[in-house]
Amino acid sequence: MVEWSDAERSAIAGVWGKVNIDEIGPQALGRLLIVYPWTQRYFGSFGDLSSAAAIMGNPKVAAHGKVVLGALDKAVKNLDNIKATYSSLSLLHCEKLNVDPDNFRLLADCLTIVVSIKLGGAFSPQVQGTFQKFLAVVVAALSSRYF
Repeated sequence: MVEWSDAERSAIAGVWGKVNIDEIGPQALGRLLIVYPWTQRYFGSFGDLSSAAAIMGNPKVAAHGKVVLGALDKAVKNLDNIKATYSSLSLLHCEKLNVDPDNFRLLADCLTIVVSIKLGGAFSPQVQGTFQKFLAVVVAALSSRYF
């Protein structure tokens, strides 16, 4: 179990309060699919993913990016029980979707970049460190059924 200081809780809530799921979700997932093209194999039903423009303009990518960040909202609201919060999602990704768990880390990295671009100077090194700790806990929770 992870211990969160009051300052960390406040930093996570502060960042999350500035995140527009409808904007950041599609950008983060789109960046993942562009920067790490092998991740596209999990999205074969999404249609055209042949170029950066096609990915960023793909309505299915945008919709799934929103779903992903909607799920991340659950972790923000359940900081003390993230592993249990993601238990069924971990099982789904492991046993049914067969997603390589390293992709969760790659998506977390892309999300950090997109949030950093959006927040600019408000995303200080200290805030980034806390946010990345939060995402590492989420990645561990999503990967828990794999091990």
